[in-house]
Amino acid sequence: MWWGCGVIAVAALTALAQAAWGGLTLSVTTAVPVAVALAGGGALTAVALVVVARRRHRAEQQRLRAQAQAQARTRHRQFLRRLDHELKNPLTAVRAAVADASRTATPVVAADLEVVDAQSRRMSRLLTDLRKLAELETAPLAVEDVDLAETVQDAVSAVIEEAAGRGAAVRVRLDLPAVPWPLPHVRGDGDLLYSAVYNVLTNAAKYTPDGGAVEVRGREEAGAVTIEVADTGIGVPEAELDGVFRELERASNARALPGSGLGLALVRTIVGRHGGQVRMASREGVGTRVWLTLPVAGPPAAAPPGPPRASR
Repeated sequence: MWWGCGVIAVAALTALAQAAWGGLTLSVTTAVPVAVALAGGGALTAVALVVVARRRHRAEQQRLRAQAQAQARTRHRQFLRRLDHELKNPLTAVRAAVADASRTATPVVAADLEVVDAQSRRMSRLLTDLRKLAELETAPLAVEDVDLAETVQDAVSAVIEEAAGRGAAVRVRLDLPAVPWPLPHVRGDGDLLYSAVYNVLTNAAKYTPDGGAVEVRGREEAGAVTIEVADTGIGVPEAELDGVFRELERASNARALPGSGLGLALVRTIVGRHGGQVRMASREGVGTRVWLTLPVAGPPAAAPPGPPRASR
């Protein structure tokens, strides 16, 4: 009697699973212990087996999805490397030919050649950024103790100097905590973290018109350091916010200005490789706020002592 109950229950369970998951094969080894268990509590055992089968099915789907994504990323990196390799030499030849022709060119032709040279340099920078992006996803990080406050200060100084050099009248204000303690350090690649902060600051300054302002703030909370860059620039249309961190994506209202569409993709990749997050909020015609959040190098700073108790 036990054995018959077990076989019937398992057969019914297999049919149920195949109907539920479109042909999923459920393998169950029917043995005496299983039959005994089914005889004593067949319904409960059947439910347990369905749960196990469903979890295995879900895990397999997740594994296949992750495998497909990894293969797609690998193909993408290979394509970017090949693109860099195939176009680097032709661009170098174009620039050399332009430089040679410029020596004897008339003023009108020289002006045209200058445009060709400028666009060739722009393409070279784009290829360099694409190669960096491809390498960043897998390259080992030079992990060290990084003073993020100092990194931010260096990036701010560089952006202010560049803005002044091109005659831009943008105010940049830096507000990093100093008391009761400064921002804690983070662990990571100092050069890459500088590049992430610098790219966000460069975008803020570039897309903020003369007379506008850029503010840089820092704070520590819940074992993480957050650097916020806020500006009064042109903003990003709400419908396009999700796409600005994808490579070669640019907001529709920013395409009149020079840019590769790779800066924020680099930022996202760098911060992600460091276990952090990037967020953006923006209003078109009002401004943009970007937050870079990174885990601290060690335990969070101790909370300040509370007020002394009054004596009784």
